[in-house]
Amino acid sequence: MTVSTGILFVNEETLGSTTQALAQPMLAGVNSLSATPQERPRIAIAGIALEASTYSPARTPESGFVRRRGQEILDYYDFFAPGAPIREAADWLPLLHYRAIPGGAVPLAEYENMKAAICAAVQEVLIDGPLDGFYFDIHGAMSVVDLDDPEGDLILALRKLTGPETVFASGMDLHGNVSQTLAWQLDVPNCYRMAPHKDWLETKERTASNLLPVIASGKRPLKAWVPVPILLPGEKTSTRDAPAKSLYQRVAQVAQLDGVLDAGLWIGYAWADEPRNHAVVMTTGSDWQQICTEAEGIAAQMWSQRADFQFVAPAGSLEECLDTALSSTARPYFLSDSGDNPTAGGAGDVTWTLARLLDTTQPGGRRETQLAGKTIIYASIPDDQGAKYCQQAGVGAEVAVTIGARVDDGPEPPATVTGVVRHVCDTDPVAGVEIVLQAGPLHILLTERRKPYHL
Repeated sequence: MTVSTGILFVNEETLGSTTQALAQPMLAGVNSLSATPQERPRIAIAGIALEASTYSPARTPESGFVRRRGQEILDYYDFFAPGAPIREAADWLPLLHYRAIPGGAVPLAEYENMKAAICAAVQEVLIDGPLDGFYFDIHGAMSVVDLDDPEGDLILALRKLTGPETVFASGMDLHGNVSQTLAWQLDVPNCYRMAPHKDWLETKERTASNLLPVIASGKRPLKAWVPVPILLPGEKTSTRDAPAKSLYQRVAQVAQLDGVLDAGLWIGYAWADEPRNHAVVMTTGSDWQQICTEAEGIAAQMWSQRADFQFVAPAGSLEECLDTALSSTARPYFLSDSGDNPTAGGAGDVTWTLARLLDTTQPGGRRETQLAGKTIIYASIPDDQGAKYCQQAGVGAEVAVTIGARVDDGPEPPATVTGVVRHVCDTDPVAGVEIVLQAGPLHILLTERRKPYHL
């Protein structure tokens, strides 16, 4: 299979065109920006960052987002600190930014509220003059009920306000999606090169660093976009393992070539049923032949290695994994339930695994002898009613509490746990109240609100 036929493009003279033009790439030179940027360009910062699954019964309301305005946005990024070179190179205008932990789709009306608030902030700043640049701060995998491409919808709304001359840049999560609309409207796109995302801040900084010289030059970079018909989960695409490791090493090497501004490989987001969800390669620069050749090369390599992507750790049924863990001398031994992964948008309160752990670990359970002297930590399950009940009962209290399956009760109903409250904490801004509830060897981390826990 050839993955490059009819799917490369560079930007047209006017960014307001429709994506129909993508089918016939233009072999034009670097586009000029009509306005000469001032010494300190005016660059707005705004966006909505969320990774949301369409398969989750959960919803992410506007109230589930952390909203930052003004100085709060600059304070979030080290490279915007006072005196930092990037900070001093432009008049950064931090407008409004929404960020939420992975979850379910956003209700359409609540997305429209956030979009309207961002657009209003942009309109206000445009009173003082046009924007030279726009730092479009997104994740890339937001899902909205009844809307297939939220990031594309948002950037089109912003383009209507700023006009075609504003240079848009975005440093995205590599699990984000790049639709034709988004690719067409972005001038300076890039994404993380590491999963786990240890380079997230570096990527955000690289985005700002790339944006500044583009504005100063008065010329837009050319760009190539190659969608790859592959959709892989994060559990198979860690950049610490082959083949993703070598692919992202190649991406970094391409970004250093003459005539190339940057290069990115988006794995895409597997847990949403949308047309845009697939892998994408994008390259930008001044050398048309170079960026096309390199984008095609990365895409072709990924396609040729598509069967080599494997789970980053041994996979099996719950019973198989428990047998492996209990027979191992390694401690601690981590098991991951990828069937309800809150770091990828799962509801997080599915009780299927918890119910089976309760059955097998309690007195009379088949693993009772096997687990003698051992501790199992189950992290975590959100249930606001259960967490508050245990908090009120207090440390040391014996309780019988029914928890979980408040959002997703499809696989299993709520689980009833009889145990002892061992710990209570109410200082976590994401989880809210956190409870450690012990039932025999099983220690359950019960939280007021959903929270992904990372190693």
